[in-house]
Amino acid sequence: MKWFDYTALTLVIIGAVNWLLIGIFRFDLVAFLFGNMSWLSRIIYTLVGLCGLYLLSVYGRIRGISE
Repeated sequence: MKWFDYTALTLVIIGAVNWLLIGIFRFDLVAFLFGNMSWLSRIIYTLVGLCGLYLLSVYGRIRGISE
């Protein structure tokens, strides 16, 4: 399951970089590469969001390790 954690973390980091670009330069990298709200860009946005929600479980695992 560790591979899934790393994959999810990588996707969330890519999403964070995309939001940084949007915030600073008003440049949406995903829309630039895959089209503005095309089916592929919507899949990427959905995967990034789901991975972000999944990584909420990291807080529980960190808390469990420290106890």
